[in-house]
Amino acid sequence: MDLTPPLSSTRVSEIGPSPVGSGERDSDPPGVADSREALKRAGYLADEPASLVSHLAQRLGKPVLVEGPAGVGKTELAKALARATGRELIRLQCYEGLDEAKALYEWNYRKQLLRIQAQATDSRPEMEQASGDVLDDIFAEDFLLTRPLLTAIASESPVVLLIDEIDKTDQEFEAMLLEVLSDFQITIPELGTIVARTMPLVLLTSNNSRELTEALKRRCLYLWLDYPDAEREIEIIRLHEPDIDERLVRRLVEIVGMVRELDLKKPPSIAESIDWARALLLLGVEQIDAETFSRTMSIIVKHRTDLDLVAERVGVRMSGALPAGATE
Repeated sequence: MDLTPPLSSTRVSEIGPSPVGSGERDSDPPGVADSREALKRAGYLADEPASLVSHLAQRLGKPVLVEGPAGVGKTELAKALARATGRELIRLQCYEGLDEAKALYEWNYRKQLLRIQAQATDSRPEMEQASGDVLDDIFAEDFLLTRPLLTAIASESPVVLLIDEIDKTDQEFEAMLLEVLSDFQITIPELGTIVARTMPLVLLTSNNSRELTEALKRRCLYLWLDYPDAEREIEIIRLHEPDIDERLVRRLVEIVGMVRELDLKKPPSIAESIDWARALLLLGVEQIDAETFSRTMSIIVKHRTDLDLVAERVGVRMSGALPAGATE
């Protein structure tokens, strides 16, 4: 993966092709194969679009908006990028009602109050004359509580900034983000404008629960992640559990695919497929029959109504106890 300085200090025209990685495809532009291979070493099996966007995000210095269903690896992509580049991961978990004080910064009001009280009890005349200076001092950096966005901007070392589930916030919060994502700077009225010392690698994730503003999208590269096809999911599971039997993992992925076809509150995520594979290995399961599925399906199905639906639809289809790797 590209570990050279960001675009602000390295021109794209000066970047030559990198050595070919083991994951390179003939159609991969220079550098993209290296990104794919570095992510794989970090435990993330990226497809071509994810590898391409990861590469371009570093070269162009632009944020990446990653959208897709819950549980397809959006957050894990940011974690893998941090591992692959050796950067610290700074995460802002979004939620309804998130405001600037929790995302950017806030003043340590308790510390400020103690400072004012200490000044008020000091009876020295020279200190009384300096009361105006004390009021100025309480809005210094010593009284500032940094939150994830300001921490990432002010960091002396390059970081990966993950703004997770941005779709849970409102448009006012998105508007606040525009300065951060456009110029990588934050304005604090009492202190002035703080400009990024290094270029953070920014990923925003969204479960697509609401439409994000065009202004936000214009500032980002875009990546859509969906559930992988069967072969890709088999590769992902085997990356995490290389000892799993080939026929068992294929049967597992086949069943997970059947479950995802149903109208569920929460379809199984890729992480839950991996958890199921690990559980089957621990239990010494050699094939997934109807009984095994009934006993372990709560690993991939997490809602009561979903359990009933899956038991009825998928359980019935498995009642013949098809052997691992067989097709219906």
